[in-house]
Amino acid sequence: MDTLLSLSTDLAGAVERASRAVVAVHARPRLASTGVVWQPGVIVTADHTVRAEEDLRVTLPDGTVGAATLAGRDPATDLAVLRVADAGGVLAERGDAADLRVGHVVLAVGHGPRASWGVVSALGEGWRTGRGGEIDRFVRLDLTLYPGFSGGPLVDARGRTVGIVTSGFAGGLELAVPLSTVERVVGALVTSGHVARGYLGVGLQPVELPDALRRATPAAGAQGLLVVSVQPDGPAGTAGVLIGDVLVALDGGTVGDTDAVQRLVASRPIGSTVSAALIRGGAPITVGIAVGPRPRRSR
Repeated sequence: MDTLLSLSTDLAGAVERASRAVVAVHARPRLASTGVVWQPGVIVTADHTVRAEEDLRVTLPDGTVGAATLAGRDPATDLAVLRVADAGGVLAERGDAADLRVGHVVLAVGHGPRASWGVVSALGEGWRTGRGGEIDRFVRLDLTLYPGFSGGPLVDARGRTVGIVTSGFAGGLELAVPLSTVERVVGALVTSGHVARGYLGVGLQPVELPDALRRATPAAGAQGLLVVSVQPDGPAGTAGVLIGDVLVALDGGTVGDTDAVQRLVASRPIGSTVSAALIRGGAPITVGIAVGPRPRRSR
């Protein structure tokens, strides 16, 4: 009994510590979502809950209501940043999502405060969302995200924030955007209002490479990527890539699927050059492509 009471007290204390940096975000009809005071005057929340871009309000940790402005949003990672004149309270105490293990007890904290507790049910490598966002680690949760919880902190047993919870990705799974991704995206949104992601401006389709082509092209693997479309004024089109070319490597690394290309290009700074090994008319050629910024999608 003493052990159970001690655990209960510790979890309640974790919620209390985390809730000092938790706000209610009024950016959609009827239902407020949750946000976290991330930096002085900066609040992070879930992008899918920000339905309006004007007349935004937040209820601060001390209960006062203040005006907010949208500093930037990134639908690809389901994160948005609001600015307020005075966020009040304290900043979210950071933990490290890299310390999480399957089975660890975690809490989702919503405005109010409210809380839901459960465990980390699955962990995985970095992944790409359906809208092209790069999430540094897959963190799935076995807990309930009640209405209004999205945008709030995922909290470890010590009360430290290790991510932002959301049900806004495809399938409505209870997931957390890990701390490292949040820090990276927030930095970009605070600085420029959006996250610039690199792209080449080509449509690609996997194709098997005949043995003769593989032998004639040292950089090639068993599979290449057939160029099926080229944006005329895009990076690849400007560099001279043609429909019908077969991409076999980027910067010396074999590419056999489109995810490999997207991961590599997204990791390169805008304006940097990648070396593309191509097969054109049965002969190997190499083209330098300057990585361009991916056009921003309208909502």
